[in-house]
Amino acid sequence: MLAILNAIAYALFILAMGYYFITNLQWYSYKLNRVLFHHTKTWWHFAYFLVPFALYMLVNRVSDYGFVVVIAYLGALYQWYKGLDKPLVFTGRVKRFFAAMLLFAIFIAVVFKHFAVVIPLFLAYFISVFIEKMLFNGFKVKAEKKIASMDGLKVVGITASYGKTSIKNYVEHLLKAKYKTYATPRSVNTLGGVMIDINNDLLDDTEVYVVEMGARGEGDIAEISTFVNPHYVVVGKIGPAHIEYFRTMENIRNTKMEILKTDRLKTAWIHESAMVKPEANVHTFGEKSNLDIRANVPAPKYIIEDVEATLESTSFTLNGVRYSASILGAFNAMNLAAAVLVAKELGLSDEQIQKQLSTLQPVEHRLQRIDAGGKVILDDSFNGNIDGMMASFDLATTYEGRKVVVTPGLVEVDDDLNVQVAQRANEVFDVVVVTGDLNYAIFRQYVDAAKLVKLATKGEMESMLVEQTQVGDLILFANDAPSFV
Repeated sequence: MLAILNAIAYALFILAMGYYFITNLQWYSYKLNRVLFHHTKTWWHFAYFLVPFALYMLVNRVSDYGFVVVIAYLGALYQWYKGLDKPLVFTGRVKRFFAAMLLFAIFIAVVFKHFAVVIPLFLAYFISVFIEKMLFNGFKVKAEKKIASMDGLKVVGITASYGKTSIKNYVEHLLKAKYKTYATPRSVNTLGGVMIDINNDLLDDTEVYVVEMGARGEGDIAEISTFVNPHYVVVGKIGPAHIEYFRTMENIRNTKMEILKTDRLKTAWIHESAMVKPEANVHTFGEKSNLDIRANVPAPKYIIEDVEATLESTSFTLNGVRYSASILGAFNAMNLAAAVLVAKELGLSDEQIQKQLSTLQPVEHRLQRIDAGGKVILDDSFNGNIDGMMASFDLATTYEGRKVVVTPGLVEVDDDLNVQVAQRANEVFDVVVVTGDLNYAIFRQYVDAAKLVKLATKGEMESMLVEQTQVGDLILFANDAPSFV
């Protein structure tokens, strides 16, 4: 009876360990080195993997009561699972991983009479990597054929450290006035995501395909750009996003400029933060106020001037023409200007552009205004960069009532930037709610204790809003780090 109990416990234990392992891999795009060396909660690996594994092996070695460790581990892992806001998605890759892991576990248990845990888990990982590479190549060939068969298709490539999803959506909306336009959905911006999008959702009669390109390392954007070969390219604001992966700003700039690796480039618009020199078909754009901070770089060809941002709209002047949209945040003037430049290049008139801007809706969770319960809510939870966050704070200053900010701070940046965020939050807001532990120590140092609130888990959000806010408040949700961060 004890042998059967331990066999069942072993099966549950390896499944639970596999669940923890593959969940972390999914969060970090199945990059094992990122899980091991860039995880912001490395103590999880000790609490939910290494220590339980060591205890399980030790107890099994000296007694027949390993199932007791398994019961305790399952309870702890369940509590961990309940605190996640981004649980495992059972994709085909995940299912193949579990199938391979169980097959290896059964094989080792039957042939070698050993209840192995780590060996079947890592064998399943490497087998799944091999299988995914084969499937990846098949998807890539299929997508290449489809793109090649679409005669006349214009491709617009978009990248930036900040705002690339917004620019993509703005470009798509403007171009719909003249073309049948399709853009990569949500925040799909990897080569694999773009390939799946082309194979599954890009319609054959599409006239303009707008492709967002993201990166966590050198070569990532080059892969996408050489694959889709954009005719038109936009590089938005470049800054220290994901600096822990790139290490230097120069590496970030070089990686973003990989988008120019295309065989059919007609025109490119590069934000001045890239610090590139313009060429015949490569133009720069930026704000006049920034001209005095650039060294040995020509002034941008397209200058954004007279930016006015309120809680209702953002307006700006570009090459003598005034544009306005019901999009919040001064930083969005740059993103809107980039979309206007693409639209004009593809033949839209100012009248068409103005009409499309009048119907432009904000991107969800990016300074999206919501009026509810007598409170003004600014949902900027998908905006995780220093410029956007500071602009949202500036926008909050235009509100006359009490102001509350809910934020985890910035993720994957140097502490100096979070010091800036904390100091500015202390100046602007009456209540500063910090979610999670990641940057709480910094906020505690730079925010007045009387206005600082700690929110340990998102499950406490509703009660916190009831206790800390009131009718007439402005509530800004600035960034939203997932629970594993």
